[in-house]
Amino acid sequence: MSAVPATPINRREAQVPVLKSANDIPSTPARTVMTKEYVATVGRLAYVWGWPLINQLHRRASFAKAPEPGRLGDVLPVAPVGHLSMLSDYIKPQQSFVTCPNQDTVYGAGFFELDKQPVVVQVPDFGDRFFTYQIVDHRTDSFASIGKQYGTKPGFYLLVGPNWKGDIPKGISEVCRSQTDLAAVFPRAFQDDAPEDKVAIQSVLNQISVYPLSEYDGKMKVRDWKKTPSFPAPAGTGKGETKWVTPETFFDELPTVLQVVPPLPGEESLYGMIRSVLDAAATNVKIKEILKQTAVAAEEALIAPLFDFHHNGRPVGNGWTSPPNGARWGTDYLSRAATAKSNMFDNAPEETRYIYTDYDSKGDRLNGGSSYTVTFSKGGLPPVNGFWSLTLYNKAHLFETNPLNRYSLGTKSKSLKYNSGGSLTLYFQNASPGSDKESNWVPAPKDEFSLYIRCYWPKAEILEERWTPPPVNKAS
Repeated sequence: MSAVPATPINRREAQVPVLKSANDIPSTPARTVMTKEYVATVGRLAYVWGWPLINQLHRRASFAKAPEPGRLGDVLPVAPVGHLSMLSDYIKPQQSFVTCPNQDTVYGAGFFELDKQPVVVQVPDFGDRFFTYQIVDHRTDSFASIGKQYGTKPGFYLLVGPNWKGDIPKGISEVCRSQTDLAAVFPRAFQDDAPEDKVAIQSVLNQISVYPLSEYDGKMKVRDWKKTPSFPAPAGTGKGETKWVTPETFFDELPTVLQVVPPLPGEESLYGMIRSVLDAAATNVKIKEILKQTAVAAEEALIAPLFDFHHNGRPVGNGWTSPPNGARWGTDYLSRAATAKSNMFDNAPEETRYIYTDYDSKGDRLNGGSSYTVTFSKGGLPPVNGFWSLTLYNKAHLFETNPLNRYSLGTKSKSLKYNSGGSLTLYFQNASPGSDKESNWVPAPKDEFSLYIRCYWPKAEILEERWTPPPVNKAS
């Protein structure tokens, strides 16, 4: 094998400077006196900044327990670090490990240590089928662009860590370098509701794979994802998503994050300030206790409210909000924390734009005790090159099982009925709107819920916020 330059898929590596370790960054001199208020202030900032990063750390640790690629509790794709696992159909509605899953695409998932072992991303020939591979670093920032919207060709793509040096074998189409050792890959392949498409998609799903560079032989690997094992799920509370961040131990774990996540340009002083307080806490039990109390209070006062969609992103009209910089958070710590709390793992904006609401057009909380309609005018469907959907989530941002086994409507839905004038009305309520309208109905729980629009490969009207989602009107 001969060495070649590591060329990034998104052509941005050349602009990324070499980043220092947290230990190289000057901080407050040792033994400097710190007041309770100062420690608490730094602690609150550190909690918002570090919450998504601790979240990522624990998700990877959880995946690492899988002995081989398979399914956790028969609902979630899991694999040991360095490998990927795929589902073979929509994610099951019973899962509670991750909030806001979709039922428009078939998911895959994998976590990686790229400095230790680069990985090969295998991309099959998807034909006309929409697909995108979400590839993010420890900050959940995207660092590679693989998908239909990028014109990605079938082949092999190599992901490497910030400090990895090695030879690139022949047959690798492109190389992309992460800014952090930890990385994650989440392939998504569109599937419609027709039974025949659930069969047709299997041949391409079986060729989606990510594996260590040491296993690369230049040949497309095939695996029947229907035959992977199911592993017992850990006991949960049954009240929502798995709790990935524990405030009581947050500041014990934060030093690890400072070590494995290099600062972005301009973050050096932030790292130094946080590290100085952590160093002081290591030798002063009073400061350590202040940080612990700060974390517990910040979880309730700062992080918990970010679960509500109306606290995430910015208004885009008719009560809907949307973050415009998904997977490109940079130093937007608030938006990154909000999405990590409410609906972790956004695609980049040109891959998917997420738009959501908790309220109807009059500002009242959506609740299954009432009935609602969303009407897209003729020609007013979300302008996309890929596809769109509108999903209903319960108050935990999970699916609420229903007799129709239906949780979203959109491009995938082959039985939608349009109004005589060409508009499209969708119904969201607990009881049936009537047999003539059931094809356009998503059953709602009896209590609070939220609505969530996904626009895959959005057109400029969405990216530039020139398209406004229709209001959610209360019918009764």
